[in-house]
Amino acid sequence: MSDPTARGADASDAVDPTLGSHPQPAPVDPVIADLRRSYARASLDERDVVTDPIAQFRHWFQDALDAQVLEPNAMTLATATADGVPSARVVLLKGVDARGFAFYTDYRSRKGAELEANPRAALVFWWAELERQVRVTGHVERVSRDESLAYYRTRPRGSQLGAWTSRQSSVLPDRAMLERSIAETTQRFATAEEVPLPEHWGGFRIVPDALEFWQGRESRLHDRIAYRRDGDTWSIARLSP
Repeated sequence: MSDPTARGADASDAVDPTLGSHPQPAPVDPVIADLRRSYARASLDERDVVTDPIAQFRHWFQDALDAQVLEPNAMTLATATADGVPSARVVLLKGVDARGFAFYTDYRSRKGAELEANPRAALVFWWAELERQVRVTGHVERVSRDESLAYYRTRPRGSQLGAWTSRQSSVLPDRAMLERSIAETTQRFATAEEVPLPEHWGGFRIVPDALEFWQGRESRLHDRIAYRRDGDTWSIARLSP
């Protein structure tokens, strides 16, 4: 049997077929790779949390308000198409109670279409100043028309007009067309005391089946306390960092 190293090339030059035509890994970008911080602000223990995850969320949300976190109600909303193609964006939490987490949008938007086709979603709140994040997963339902109207009436008039003007996520040829549309909408409702709620606009509620409370710790040994719905109660467990 011939020696494979005796064919004019060192065996170390052989290309691993599993790596395709690019056997060498991409170089590490030190500008990105060296970005890190050590978390040491606080800790989180099972004894620190309450049995109701919504009450626990409210407690942490109040901490974020007290710490003057920039837009503490900002949350990443992840959705997916019926065949599992994901998308994510930042939206604003506009209500939380025992039923779940509510936000409002154009039902014709990409997220609206995806939630109608695949009514499951995930949320992430990130409060850097507190070195905390909260993760939520659950099924999604529409907020009632009455609730949507009650929230809509709290919005500035300009935002109400915007809900009539923009078909969210649709393609626009240019900014000028949007400006013309808002001018037309403003004129349309110029004499109206109240701008009515559009049929295509309203709320969604994420009804949680799992939540995780994450507290940053040193050496990436973070504290993670997870809640999972078990019928009418919640189980609580610590997760590995």
